[in-house]
Amino acid sequence: MNASRTDLLAWLNELLQLNYTKVEQCGTGGAYCQIIDSIYGDLPMQRVKMMAKHEYEFIANFKVLQTVFKTKKIDKPIPVEKLVKCKMQDNLEFLQWIKRFWDSNYGGGAYDAVARRKGAPADPPATVAPLSAGKANLGVGAGRAGGRTPISGHRSASTQPNEAVQLLQTQVKDLSAHLEGLEKERDFYFEKLRDIEILVQTQMEVLEGEGKDDVTLRDIQKILYSTEEGFEVPEGQPDDEETF
Repeated sequence: MNASRTDLLAWLNELLQLNYTKVEQCGTGGAYCQIIDSIYGDLPMQRVKMMAKHEYEFIANFKVLQTVFKTKKIDKPIPVEKLVKCKMQDNLEFLQWIKRFWDSNYGGGAYDAVARRKGAPADPPATVAPLSAGKANLGVGAGRAGGRTPISGHRSASTQPNEAVQLLQTQVKDLSAHLEGLEKERDFYFEKLRDIEILVQTQMEVLEGEGKDDVTLRDIQKILYSTEEGFEVPEGQPDDEETF
Protein backbone atom coordinates (compact mmCIF):
# COMPACT_ATOMS: atom_id res chain seq x y z
CA MET A 1 0.00 0.00 0.00
CA ASN A 2 1.38 3.42 -0.97
CA ALA A 3 2.01 5.98 1.76
CA SER A 4 0.13 9.28 1.75
CA ARG A 5 1.74 12.64 1.03
CA THR A 6 1.56 13.59 4.70
CA ASP A 7 3.23 10.37 5.84
CA LEU A 8 5.91 10.63 3.14
CA LEU A 9 6.82 14.21 4.07
CA ALA A 10 6.95 13.34 7.76
CA TRP A 11 9.26 10.38 7.03
CA LEU A 12 11.42 12.42 4.66
CA ASN A 13 11.85 15.34 7.05
CA GLU A 14 12.66 13.06 9.98
CA LEU A 15 15.16 10.94 8.05
CA LEU A 16 16.97 13.83 6.38
CA GLN A 17 16.35 16.55 8.99
CA LEU A 18 14.64 18.76 6.40
CA ASN A 19 11.68 21.12 6.44
CA TYR A 20 9.97 20.20 3.18
CA THR A 21 6.30 21.19 2.99
CA LYS A 22 5.37 19.82 -0.43
CA VAL A 23 6.13 16.60 -2.27
CA GLU A 24 6.91 18.53 -5.45
CA GLN A 25 9.92 20.12 -3.73
CA CYS A 26 11.61 16.75 -4.16
CA GLY A 27 11.81 17.57 -7.88
CA THR A 28 15.13 19.33 -7.29
CA GLY A 29 16.64 15.86 -6.83
CA GLY A 30 18.59 16.62 -3.65
CA ALA A 31 16.29 14.72 -1.27
CA TYR A 32 16.17 11.66 -3.53
CA CYS A 33 19.97 11.58 -3.61
CA GLN A 34 20.22 11.73 0.16
CA ILE A 35 17.61 9.04 0.71
CA ILE A 36 19.78 6.69 -1.35
CA ASP A 37 22.84 7.91 0.56
CA SER A 38 21.12 6.95 3.83
CA ILE A 39 21.01 3.36 2.54
CA TYR A 40 24.52 2.99 1.11
CA GLY A 41 26.42 5.85 2.75
CA ASP A 42 28.74 6.43 -0.21
CA LEU A 43 26.83 8.75 -2.53
CA PRO A 44 29.03 11.80 -3.40
CA MET A 45 26.95 14.31 -1.47
CA GLN A 46 29.48 17.08 -2.20
CA ARG A 47 28.17 17.04 -5.77
CA VAL A 48 24.53 17.36 -4.72
CA LYS A 49 23.03 20.85 -4.58
CA MET A 50 20.44 20.70 -1.82
CA MET A 51 19.42 24.33 -2.43
CA ALA A 52 19.23 24.04 -6.22
CA LYS A 53 17.07 26.76 -7.79
CA HIS A 54 17.32 26.15 -11.54
CA GLU A 55 16.33 23.23 -13.72
CA TYR A 56 19.88 22.63 -14.95
CA GLU A 57 20.92 22.22 -11.30
CA PHE A 58 18.05 19.77 -10.75
CA ILE A 59 19.26 17.77 -13.77
CA ALA A 60 22.80 17.71 -12.37
CA ASN A 61 21.46 16.23 -9.12
CA PHE A 62 19.57 13.54 -11.02
CA LYS A 63 22.72 12.67 -12.98
CA VAL A 64 24.38 11.88 -9.65
CA LEU A 65 21.38 9.72 -8.74
CA GLN A 66 21.42 7.92 -12.10
CA THR A 67 25.11 7.12 -11.69
CA VAL A 68 24.47 5.58 -8.28
CA PHE A 69 21.52 3.56 -9.61
CA LYS A 70 23.78 2.19 -12.35
CA THR A 71 26.62 1.43 -9.94
CA LYS A 72 24.34 -0.29 -7.41
CA LYS A 73 22.43 -2.08 -10.21
CA ILE A 74 19.11 -0.57 -9.14
CA ASP A 75 16.72 -1.54 -11.92
CA LYS A 76 14.45 1.51 -11.87
CA PRO A 77 14.17 4.11 -14.64
CA ILE A 78 14.28 7.68 -13.33
CA PRO A 79 11.81 9.94 -15.21
CA VAL A 80 14.07 12.97 -14.94
CA GLU A 81 12.23 15.11 -17.50
CA LYS A 82 9.01 14.78 -15.51
CA LEU A 83 10.45 15.06 -12.02
CA VAL A 84 12.40 18.29 -12.65
CA LYS A 85 9.14 20.04 -13.58
CA CYS A 86 8.29 19.76 -9.86
CA LYS A 87 4.78 18.47 -10.45
CA MET A 88 3.09 16.84 -7.48
CA GLN A 89 1.83 13.60 -9.07
CA ASP A 90 5.11 12.63 -10.76
CA ASN A 91 7.15 13.25 -7.62
CA LEU A 92 4.57 11.56 -5.40
CA GLU A 93 4.81 8.36 -7.44
CA PHE A 94 8.60 8.37 -7.43
CA LEU A 95 8.78 9.21 -3.71
CA GLN A 96 6.40 6.33 -2.97
CA TRP A 97 8.65 3.96 -4.92
CA ILE A 98 11.82 5.22 -3.25
CA LYS A 99 10.17 4.82 0.18
CA ARG A 100 9.38 1.16 -0.58
CA PHE A 101 12.96 0.67 -1.79
CA TRP A 102 14.27 2.27 1.41
CA ASP A 103 12.05 0.05 3.57
CA SER A 104 13.51 -3.03 1.85
CA ASN A 105 17.17 -1.97 1.90
CA TYR A 106 17.83 0.37 4.82
CA GLY A 107 20.12 -1.30 7.34
CA GLY A 108 18.63 0.44 10.37
CA GLY A 109 21.82 2.14 11.60
CA ALA A 110 22.13 5.77 12.66
CA TYR A 111 22.29 8.28 9.81
CA ASP A 112 23.59 11.83 10.35
CA ALA A 113 21.90 13.60 7.47
CA VAL A 114 23.20 17.08 8.35
CA ALA A 115 26.82 15.93 8.55
CA ARG A 116 26.55 14.02 5.26
CA ARG A 117 25.43 17.15 3.40
CA LYS A 118 28.06 19.29 5.14
CA GLY A 119 25.52 21.35 7.05
CA ALA A 120 23.56 22.46 3.98
CA PRO A 121 20.39 24.38 4.99
CA ALA A 122 17.30 22.38 5.86
CA ASP A 123 14.96 24.94 4.33
CA PRO A 124 12.86 23.65 1.43
CA PRO A 125 14.16 24.66 -2.01
CA ALA A 126 12.47 27.64 -3.62
CA THR A 127 10.25 26.64 -6.52
CA VAL A 128 8.52 29.00 -8.92
CA ALA A 129 4.76 28.74 -8.49
CA PRO A 130 2.01 30.70 -10.22
CA LEU A 131 0.58 33.63 -8.34
CA SER A 132 -2.59 32.46 -6.60
CA ALA A 133 -5.89 34.19 -7.28
CA GLY A 134 -6.32 35.01 -3.60
CA LYS A 135 -3.02 36.88 -3.42
CA ALA A 136 -3.52 38.60 -6.75
CA ASN A 137 -6.78 40.14 -5.55
CA LEU A 138 -5.12 42.25 -2.87
CA GLY A 139 -5.90 45.97 -3.23
CA VAL A 140 -9.01 47.08 -5.10
CA GLY A 141 -12.07 45.98 -3.20
CA ALA A 142 -10.01 44.31 -0.49
CA GLY A 143 -10.50 47.17 1.93
CA ARG A 144 -14.25 47.40 1.34
CA ALA A 145 -17.11 45.07 2.14
CA GLY A 146 -20.70 45.47 0.97
CA GLY A 147 -20.03 49.04 -0.23
CA ARG A 148 -19.11 50.24 3.28
CA THR A 149 -15.85 52.10 3.88
CA PRO A 150 -14.21 50.96 7.14
CA ILE A 151 -12.95 53.48 9.68
CA SER A 152 -9.38 52.51 8.85
CA GLY A 153 -10.16 52.73 5.13
CA HIS A 154 -7.34 55.23 4.48
CA ARG A 155 -4.68 52.89 5.85
CA SER A 156 -6.14 49.89 4.02
CA ALA A 157 -6.09 51.74 0.73
CA SER A 158 -2.44 52.68 1.14
CA THR A 159 -1.13 49.44 2.65
CA GLN A 160 -2.79 46.67 0.70
CA PRO A 161 -1.83 47.91 -2.80
CA ASN A 162 1.77 48.13 -1.55
CA GLU A 163 1.56 44.51 -0.41
CA ALA A 164 0.25 43.52 -3.82
CA VAL A 165 3.05 45.39 -5.58
CA GLN A 166 5.69 43.79 -3.36
CA LEU A 167 4.19 40.38 -4.02
CA LEU A 168 4.22 40.95 -7.77
CA GLN A 169 7.78 42.27 -7.66
CA THR A 170 8.90 39.15 -5.80
CA GLN A 171 7.11 36.99 -8.35
CA VAL A 172 8.78 38.81 -11.25
CA LYS A 173 12.17 38.45 -9.57
CA ASP A 174 11.67 34.69 -9.11
CA LEU A 175 10.50 34.24 -12.69
CA SER A 176 13.44 36.27 -14.01
CA ALA A 177 15.89 34.11 -12.08
CA HIS A 178 14.16 30.97 -13.36
CA LEU A 179 14.29 32.27 -16.95
CA GLU A 180 17.97 33.10 -16.60
CA GLY A 181 18.64 29.54 -15.47
CA LEU A 182 16.73 28.11 -18.41
CA GLU A 183 18.66 30.31 -20.84
CA LYS A 184 21.98 29.18 -19.38
CA GLU A 185 20.86 25.57 -19.64
CA ARG A 186 19.78 26.08 -23.25
CA ASP A 187 23.09 27.75 -24.20
CA PHE A 188 25.09 25.03 -22.46
CA TYR A 189 23.47 22.20 -24.42
CA PHE A 190 23.46 24.17 -27.67
CA GLU A 191 27.23 24.68 -27.44
CA LYS A 192 27.69 20.96 -26.83
CA LEU A 193 25.60 20.07 -29.89
CA ARG A 194 27.40 22.68 -31.98
CA ASP A 195 30.80 21.19 -31.07
CA ILE A 196 29.56 17.73 -32.03
CA GLU A 197 28.16 19.07 -35.32
CA ILE A 198 31.49 20.68 -36.26
CA LEU A 199 33.45 17.57 -35.30
CA VAL A 200 31.18 15.30 -37.37
CA GLN A 201 31.14 17.66 -40.34
CA THR A 202 34.94 17.97 -40.35
CA GLN A 203 35.42 14.21 -40.21
CA MET A 204 32.84 13.67 -42.96
CA GLU A 205 34.72 16.10 -45.24
CA VAL A 206 37.97 14.26 -44.61
CA LEU A 207 36.37 10.91 -45.44
CA GLU A 208 34.72 12.27 -48.57
CA GLY A 209 38.11 13.58 -49.74
CA GLU A 210 39.47 10.05 -49.36
CA GLY A 211 36.48 8.53 -51.14
CA LYS A 212 35.25 6.88 -47.95
CA ASP A 213 32.03 6.92 -45.96
CA ASP A 214 31.03 6.37 -42.33
CA VAL A 215 27.50 5.18 -41.58
CA THR A 216 27.74 6.09 -37.90
CA LEU A 217 28.67 9.69 -38.64
CA ARG A 218 25.79 9.98 -41.10
CA ASP A 219 23.40 8.62 -38.45
CA ILE A 220 24.68 11.25 -36.01
CA GLN A 221 24.05 13.96 -38.59
CA LYS A 222 20.50 12.70 -39.09
CA ILE A 223 19.88 12.99 -35.36
CA LEU A 224 21.35 16.49 -35.21
CA TYR A 225 19.28 17.78 -38.12
CA SER A 226 16.04 15.90 -37.44
CA THR A 227 12.96 17.70 -36.15
CA GLU A 228 10.59 16.49 -33.49
CA GLU A 229 7.88 14.18 -34.77
CA GLY A 230 4.63 16.02 -35.24
CA PHE A 231 6.33 19.42 -35.31
CA GLU A 232 4.26 22.07 -37.06
CA VAL A 233 4.82 25.72 -37.84
CA PRO A 234 3.03 27.74 -35.12
CA GLU A 235 -0.19 29.44 -36.13
CA GLY A 236 0.28 32.94 -37.42
CA GLN A 237 3.71 32.17 -38.91
CA PRO A 238 3.58 31.52 -42.66
CA ASP A 239 5.60 28.79 -44.29
CA ASP A 240 8.80 29.90 -46.02
CA GLU A 241 7.42 28.89 -49.41
CA GLU A 242 4.21 30.88 -49.04
CA THR A 243 3.99 34.02 -51.16
CA PHE A 244 1.74 37.03 -50.93
